[in-house]
Amino acid sequence: MTQVSERSTTLSSASAAERGRAAALTAAFLRGALAAGLGLGSLAVLVIAAWISSPYSDSGAGGALHIAAALWLLAHGAELVRPDTLSGVPAPIGVVPLLVVALPVWLVYRSSRDALEPDAGRPQLTALGGLCTVAGGYLLVGAAVVVYARGGPLTTDTLGTALRLPVVPVLSAAAGVWVASGRPLRPLLDRLPGLRSPDAGDAEVAGAAVAAGRRRRAVVVMRSATAGAAVLLGGGLVLVVGSLIWHADAAQESFLQLAAAWSGRVAVLLLSLALLPNAAVWGASYALGPGFALGTSASVTPLAVTGPAALPPFPLLAAVPAEGPGMAVTWAAGAVPLLTGLTIAWFTVRVAAPPYAERDEAWSARETALATALAGAGCAVLTAALAALAGGPLGTARLVEFGPVWWLTGLAALAWTVGIGVPAALLVRAWRLRERRGTDEQGEADEVGDVTEAGKTDEVTETKEVDEVDAVNDGSGTDSADPDTEKRPWWRRLPWRRGEAAAEKDAPVESGNEDVPPTLDSTEPAEAPYDFLPMDDWHDRDTQEARWAAIKQASGGLMTDFPPAPPTPEPEPGPESGPQSVTKPKPKPEPETPTKPEPKPEPDAKAAD
Repeated sequence: MTQVSERSTTLSSASAAERGRAAALTAAFLRGALAAGLGLGSLAVLVIAAWISSPYSDSGAGGALHIAAALWLLAHGAELVRPDTLSGVPAPIGVVPLLVVALPVWLVYRSSRDALEPDAGRPQLTALGGLCTVAGGYLLVGAAVVVYARGGPLTTDTLGTALRLPVVPVLSAAAGVWVASGRPLRPLLDRLPGLRSPDAGDAEVAGAAVAAGRRRRAVVVMRSATAGAAVLLGGGLVLVVGSLIWHADAAQESFLQLAAAWSGRVAVLLLSLALLPNAAVWGASYALGPGFALGTSASVTPLAVTGPAALPPFPLLAAVPAEGPGMAVTWAAGAVPLLTGLTIAWFTVRVAAPPYAERDEAWSARETALATALAGAGCAVLTAALAALAGGPLGTARLVEFGPVWWLTGLAALAWTVGIGVPAALLVRAWRLRERRGTDEQGEADEVGDVTEAGKTDEVTETKEVDEVDAVNDGSGTDSADPDTEKRPWWRRLPWRRGEAAAEKDAPVESGNEDVPPTLDSTEPAEAPYDFLPMDDWHDRDTQEARWAAIKQASGGLMTDFPPAPPTPEPEPGPESGPQSVTKPKPKPEPETPTKPEPKPEPDAKAAD
């Protein structure tokens, strides 16, 4: 009976764990589907609003929803095809607005990160389980959107869309799972054999030190690469905005030419904002040197604009420089990759050789150069990936090629970042170590100087003490104002002790109590330099009266006399209870009034001082 109950308990607990795991997987799957629905719904709201406000809404609400589904697929890298053209030839649209891509990326990232947080009463999912369930729920909604968008005004290639659609949700979900798992770097560190820490004696300690050092160097490399890419894209955006301001008239003309109604102008403005990150990537490629293509026969670089550009009317394209050779203004775009290389060098050296770090703690020149080169390579990879996403076809014939060439942009970014970042990092490292070495040498010199000065001070102090002792023995080192000043300790030379000193000096000297000045030949122990009075003597009334008299004399008669002692209160008799009476305590004898000594002549000024 006991075996049957134990077996049933085990089976019930196992089934509860399985049910909890199934519930967690279902919740993660629904999170992915909800992320896809939120992204699709956001675009549908914008498209429906534009359709309602447009005065030329030929198609119905179904056509607007089909366009929203097509734009959602375009945000995932799918290439759209516009079959209804003036020439009758279907025109592809492959330029993906990067700002629209950011929405599904952020939604999937948050869903996968939250899916790995354990809920109350549910087991935590593994990294692979969370990735597969979130991406699976998202792709299920994506497959339904692909089927729905086939009959709209903007169609897609089913096979190409099936290959490109999973890229965004899988990568975004992987990023969320990686962050939720604590950002492990072991798979990355296994591919970076050059970043090693100094060897240690013990094998276990050496392995831990190597792992910690490689992890730190990998974080520095990723941080430097991200900072370099951010500076490069920011510089490209500055170039685009500056060129738009320079060509403000042309941009305004193209903006008014595209739409006459306010609803159309709002749509053009929203499209321009969605394509602004693409323009920043184009500006970065322009600053790096390869530039970008405006059709099959035109290219734009800082040195020159070659070939006839196929420019449709659009505000952002109005910022393209005019055809002809480059000028000093366009050559100044080279400052953007220069700042990128210096940024990578700075973010690497600030950890490799901190300003106040010890020389032994700084990275070697080889490690610093290798970390900077890897950061430059990471920045080049990010730039090439963004360049591949920022461009694409906008039509047929001459508009097939539109945007930067991704591999040329990546090679140019690698050459700039490594060629400038590595020498700059080595120079900054050498300068910081030189400053530290100079500071150490100066500190050592200061320590030697302090020791020398301390020795000299000790010699002077020792000589002065010997001279004072000799003067005391000879009787010529006493002060003319007060001969006993050098004999008394410091606490007896305080202002309120001067009256006591004067009274002691004028008091008659008893035989055998003469103060004998200490000499070097004396065998009696000298008076302690810190001879404090006991607390009882300090609070004694006679001592307090003597101190008060000294203060009164020093004040010139401004102080009053010392207050007399308060009389001792007599205890009151208690109430009698019954025939017996309480015995009264005997009164304490009154203290004898001290007899005033006979007035003595006032001491002279020298004794008072």
